Amino acid sequence: MNMFGKTTKLLVASALLAGLSTASMAAEKVYKWKLATTWGPTLSPFIDAPTKMAEMVEKMSDGRLQIRVDASNKHKSAFGILDMVKGGQYDMGHSASYYWKGKDINTMPFSTMPFGLTTPEQYAWFYHGGGMELMKKTYAKHKVLSFPGGSSGNQMGGWFRKEINTVDDLKGLKMRIPGFAGEVMAKLGLTVTNIAPGELYTSLERGTIDALEWVGPGMDINMGFHKVAPYYYTGWHEPGLDLQFLVNERAFNKLPKDLQEILVTAMRVSAYDMYIQNYHMSAEAWSKMISEYPNIKIKTFPKEVMDALKQTNKELRAEIVKGQPLLKEILDSQEAYQKKARKWTEMSDYLYLKDNL
Repeated sequence: MNMFGKTTKLLVASALLAGLSTASMAAEKVYKWKLATTWGPTLSPFIDAPTKMAEMVEKMSDGRLQIRVDASNKHKSAFGILDMVKGGQYDMGHSASYYWKGKDINTMPFSTMPFGLTTPEQYAWFYHGGGMELMKKTYAKHKVLSFPGGSSGNQMGGWFRKEINTVDDLKGLKMRIPGFAGEVMAKLGLTVTNIAPGELYTSLERGTIDALEWVGPGMDINMGFHKVAPYYYTGWHEPGLDLQFLVNERAFNKLPKDLQEILVTAMRVSAYDMYIQNYHMSAEAWSKMISEYPNIKIKTFPKEVMDALKQTNKELRAEIVKGQPLLKEILDSQEAYQKKARKWTEMSDYLYLKDNL
């Protein structure tokens, strides 16, 4: 064999060794991320979704992707999640999309809309009805990715210090209620505010607010709202609230493809797990609530109030889409899917329950 042949073999061997070494180093590289949440460290199951997601990611990646979860008491910015993920202070976040409506109104519908999609309908819309594509389009300008982060299901309409019999009873009340529902309530004469979860009970107890909506019995009873506001109303405003995972786009693109897939899968699994965990918590709490807390008065808003809410919601939706083509596209997509899916929801759920309760 001539010298040229020997040299070629040596170069090939060296290249193979270098390639193996590079691949080995890539496989062993550990990515350490940080995730900020809107929630406090004990606010189950909201805080459980990112915590369980991080645990799944570390196990499935064999430790190659590690995510530290910081609750709001650590970073001190419950409503600053989008900015922190966008700016790169955190690689990920867990919050609710409608908190950003003041920054970008197009983000609002990805949480929930009054009288809108239920949780099964909304998740079907996300993954099979074009919702994910519209969410990607919305968040692209913020340089972040958004993924469904767990649903609370249909929420209760809130805790009130006094009974609501007419629309006039709403006027002048101070209420914590986020998202588009807050716009609807404000139009009916309420003073609407958004308060960090950790400050809700104190605000209600001290009279800073007269009413609030939070989630449902599974989470509400633990917060103690019934001690100061005994009237507990059924819902209309958040038929399928979905939380969100936010991911810094640049950080995501730096991950190897397999770690990207692991992360996306873990987010999807933990989102579903949060939904069923919250459902279980509410079922357990509701079964005990009447006997253990007899002073709670379960109410449904009178027809006069519901009619006013529906009409106001309709009028405001027509107003907000003016000059907002992307928002109109999102809402039109949800409405079209709701009309299609609601027929099956009625057949599969409503008629079954109606005939068997």
